[in-house]
Amino acid sequence: MAVPQQLQLLAPLSGVLMALDQVPDPVFAGRVIGDGLCIDPTSSTLCAPLAGVVSDIQASGHAVTVTSDEGVQVLMHIGLDTVNLAGAGFTPRVEAGQRVEAGQALIDFDADYIALHARSLLTLMLVVSGEPFTSLVGTTGLVQSGQPVLSVGSAGTASVTPEMPKGEALFSPPISLPNPNGLHARPAAVFAQAAKRFTATIHLHRLQAQANAKSLVAIMALQTGPGDSVQVSAQGEDAEAALDTLTRLLAEGCGENVPVPVATSEPELPNVLRGVCASPGSALGQVVQIVEPTLTVNEFGAEPAVERAALTDALVEADMALQHLCDTASGEAQAEIFKAHQELLADPSLLDQALALIDEGKSAAFAWNTSTEATAAMFRSLGSALLAERAADLVDVGQRVLKLLLGVREQTLVLPDDAILIADQLTPSQTAGLNTDKVLGFATVGGGATSHVAILARACGLPAICAMPVQMLALADGTQVLLDADKGELQLNPNAESIDQLRARHERQRQRHQHELAQATLAACTRDGQHIEVTANVASLSETAQAMDLGAGGVGLLRSEFLYLDRHQAPSHDEQVSTYSAIARSVGPSHNLVVRTLDVGGDKPLAYVPMDAESNPFLGLRGIRLCLERPQLLREQLRAVLACCQLTRLHIMLPMVTQLSELRLARQMLEQEAQALGLAEMPKLGVMIEVPAAALMADRFAPHVDFFSIGTNDLTQYTLAMDRDHPRLASQADSYHPAVLRLIATTVQAAHAHGKWVGVCGAMASERLAVPLLLGLGVDELSVSVPLIPAIKSTVRELNLSECQTIARQVLDLESAEQVREALRLHSEAIADTTRILEN
Repeated sequence: MAVPQQLQLLAPLSGVLMALDQVPDPVFAGRVIGDGLCIDPTSSTLCAPLAGVVSDIQASGHAVTVTSDEGVQVLMHIGLDTVNLAGAGFTPRVEAGQRVEAGQALIDFDADYIALHARSLLTLMLVVSGEPFTSLVGTTGLVQSGQPVLSVGSAGTASVTPEMPKGEALFSPPISLPNPNGLHARPAAVFAQAAKRFTATIHLHRLQAQANAKSLVAIMALQTGPGDSVQVSAQGEDAEAALDTLTRLLAEGCGENVPVPVATSEPELPNVLRGVCASPGSALGQVVQIVEPTLTVNEFGAEPAVERAALTDALVEADMALQHLCDTASGEAQAEIFKAHQELLADPSLLDQALALIDEGKSAAFAWNTSTEATAAMFRSLGSALLAERAADLVDVGQRVLKLLLGVREQTLVLPDDAILIADQLTPSQTAGLNTDKVLGFATVGGGATSHVAILARACGLPAICAMPVQMLALADGTQVLLDADKGELQLNPNAESIDQLRARHERQRQRHQHELAQATLAACTRDGQHIEVTANVASLSETAQAMDLGAGGVGLLRSEFLYLDRHQAPSHDEQVSTYSAIARSVGPSHNLVVRTLDVGGDKPLAYVPMDAESNPFLGLRGIRLCLERPQLLREQLRAVLACCQLTRLHIMLPMVTQLSELRLARQMLEQEAQALGLAEMPKLGVMIEVPAAALMADRFAPHVDFFSIGTNDLTQYTLAMDRDHPRLASQADSYHPAVLRLIATTVQAAHAHGKWVGVCGAMASERLAVPLLLGLGVDELSVSVPLIPAIKSTVRELNLSECQTIARQVLDLESAEQVREALRLHSEAIADTTRILEN
């Protein structure tokens, strides 16, 4: 198609022009990729030089191509060797296939970061489709973003219908790309230039996609990565010569310096593999790979009556095995997981699906497997972290029954001493059955920090890491590794110094733990006399009793939904009254019992409360929103909770509140139910601060509540717009981010201005590192995980409130969670040094 004579290209950013010949890169300077201009930028947003479609944007965010309606293709490449930054410093604002206007922002970039970490910040704008152009600004001087800089003219060639290539297409063997960053601009240009020397029609293939091998943009759009398998196809008179040349070029890296292959049977791995902490702690041991056997399932079976009987027998046997796991569980949390598995086993919809397939002539094994896999797939597709976890539980239950149907008995795993288990995924059943005399910890590719497997690991005291890179599955059995779950790291073949440090740390932790338990019942007062209430997060009577035995100053969060989940009908009034009253008696009349009203819906649906499917459950009908839409549900709960008013210092807390109207409606219901029961005194009423809206409106809420409790988990995910269970974002969804800390500070300031107290019941309160920060921000109560009560109380006793206030002021002005953690780490080390001096 002919190009209009006066198609003008705008400067994509502001800066200083440089002649292309002077760019310190032979591929760019030699115009191998294309001709154009170079700018040393003074602005930090790359904008579109023309209107068109984003035909390619590299996954690393450092390069983008825009194609006009006339076919002009313009590549913009920010910096030199910036592909090595793997996306750090770049924030794309468009995506491939999107239409853009001239001057529209394409990519934001951190110029300071790139200048420090890349070879150069010089930015190229190249016409890669080959049209001639004239410069409107010369080769030196200043340009402003949006200023016309090039005028693209017509190539002046007549349109020619290409001839159909002769002969059959030839294909190369698969080639594994040696390039550390795949075929980005430089190697892609070298490959395209080489392909243009042949008359044959040539394509580059990756998976199901293919690209014109003579088009730089098409090759880049394949988004290849290191180790990707590609093939070259060629059709025409010189097809064989093209394949020979191009396959050799790909294998050699297309002009890039690539690692020389080492003859080894095992893949090369970095010394440290990183994931997300699922259960804290550290251990030194040897790798044991856990690989599930492949089960062969025949589709067709015997008569339907025979297959139905087989399924019934397997379900009964599986239920008995789960009941045994419940009976022998070491704690309430573990038992509840296997009770939930029993509920799944009895789910009528699963059984109905399986029986329908059996009636069609399918085997019991095929029918059951199809039913459970289809339901698990549906759970995963709904975008809910909780339902994805339920899918993992369903797969575990499904495999338990399937093995019984196939006559596959669980093999006892023969483990060496000091085993560190490595697996794609562990099931709750496998985790519960681990021999902790042999197993010191585990690392998995799948799973999440809130999964049932993670809960079981914490209950067993096993350090564990999830969301690990898949390359971990290539580790050889017997490889010595240091699993540091606190850092989310698996160190391969650690040196003697690392091993000595680990052993010294374990000894210090052992001594400290003994000291903390011995002083668990002492008050949590800072060195300068400030009392801090340390309470417990609980979800059962047994957890409450354990918490009080460990010195808890009450219950700061009773997760009342434990009464409602994993059942087919709501708990009766009597059951609720009995449970709340027993917990209240355990807490006693001199301590607070903070009952959070039902926090379900959205990501935690109830089987007996019909709800529409939601595309984003975390932003949907949950918490107080659901309860106000189904007011009878809330009224029944309030009535039951109020029955234990005389047994303890009762506090009622509303979850997911964002508006004053929600608080007023809930308070009105509470007062009406209290009046109906003839109560002379109302319990305290508070709200959870879980969303930025509540924190920012805390000054308006404070006059109408008795207290606030901050849920740092949800507050973090909603403030940073990051799913805290996302395997690739979990490490960034960090409650130490200054934005989250500022919201905590805002909440405390508003509460104290009205004489109200503030607690923190999120996971942050259970972290030693966060204690001085939270105290310094003015938090009055820390509600923590039950086993950590002695440790958090001990930490409080080591602190000086005025010093905490100083460090809190300092970190509020920092830029990132990493900087905050480092500042707190240094502060913690200083406190430890002071403590040792005082003790000696």
